[in-house]
Amino acid sequence: MKIKALVLFASSLLSCQNTPQAPPQYRTDKIGEVEENIDIQSVSGIPLPQGYERLPVADNSFAGYLSQIKIKKDKTVYLFDGRKKTNQTAQYAVLDVSVGNRDLQQCADAVMRLRGEYLFAQKKYDKIAFHSVSGENMRFMDWANGARNLLTVKTLTTKLKPNADVSHENFLKYMNFVFAYASTLSLSKEMTPLSKTSDIEAGDVFIKGGSPGHAVIVVDVARHKTTGKKIFLLAQSYMPAQDIHILKNPSQKTLSPWYEQDFEEVLQTPEWDFDKTALKKF
Repeated sequence: MKIKALVLFASSLLSCQNTPQAPPQYRTDKIGEVEENIDIQSVSGIPLPQGYERLPVADNSFAGYLSQIKIKKDKTVYLFDGRKKTNQTAQYAVLDVSVGNRDLQQCADAVMRLRGEYLFAQKKYDKIAFHSVSGENMRFMDWANGARNLLTVKTLTTKLKPNADVSHENFLKYMNFVFAYASTLSLSKEMTPLSKTSDIEAGDVFIKGGSPGHAVIVVDVARHKTTGKKIFLLAQSYMPAQDIHILKNPSQKTLSPWYEQDFEEVLQTPEWDFDKTALKKF
């Protein structure tokens, strides 16, 4: 089991890593400084381009949760160990979501963290579950009931024990376990492909599974009042583990940080390119 755990852990760490075998679309960090601080309270406060309106979302939906995530005034992206990220040119804003003090919450992990936080806030504990790279279903219900090696739990937990620990502190410990054994590869397998970018919604994910791989999550969507065309905001973490941040649009600076639904064959983000087949939903 120790050997298996080490293999899985190494695989998850490679999911966002820059290696010599990285595909051509991977771009290394640039040196840059934060341009200015920001005075926006939440994701829903990010200004819209003229002629657009946000799509209505239910408060108890994943899209509604994402829209209300707080934004830090400081636009600096920090790593898990407190150092500044080398590249400070990719972010438009930084989400007020903890990164932890271990090099775990990277790209796919940030997506799972936001999804897990939403389900936790809704007290849908039985819905919080993610697969490991080798296929085990790592369920929060099992963790809350006291299981600590979720790779060996074979029976489905259907209810919480009277002494189950469903505190947020314990939830974060569970997520750290998930981060160590899941990756872009496992997350991409449990998501459903979207064939049309016009169907994009907040909570959808552009994801390339692999080592290296990458994932960015759609955190807000708006629609043009006349044409009906959609635009969207993207957020990511990266490697090393770092603050989750809203990405700028490097291809359309006048539209940035928003992205258009009708991009060409490749969606260019500051540190990774995705093709249209990379769009998936939970």
